[in-house]
Amino acid sequence: QVRLVESGGGSVQAGEPLTLSCAVSGYTYSYYCMGWFRQAPGKEREGVACISRSGTSTFYTNHVKGRFTISRDNAKNAVYLQMDNLNPEDTGMYYCAAGSSCSRFSGGHDFGAWGQGTQVTISS
Repeated sequence: QVRLVESGGGSVQAGEPLTLSCAVSGYTYSYYCMGWFRQAPGKEREGVACISRSGTSTFYTNHVKGRFTISRDNAKNAVYLQMDNLNPEDTGMYYCAAGSSCSRFSGGHDFGAWGQGTQVTISS
């Protein structure tokens, strides 16, 4: 089975950076687009970022554009989310997912494999 495992979450102060990692196993990782999503308690899931199969194209929600950077290392079957200048609105459970396309990625409908999530908490 395809398995995605997120790591790197934690609690930090506003303005601090944090990097999340996602390790993928069980399938040909480089054949898939990879996305990061997040969800805060009582709120809908939000697409944060997406990266193409080759890693040459990236997409972001306007909420994080300029602050977050998604990247991938296909040799290591891993995807990363570098988060800078975090603020309390970034708090939530962050999920890594594998999908067929980054088009309309915010809804997550093209992503069939998901990790368990890693908690990110930002204090003011």
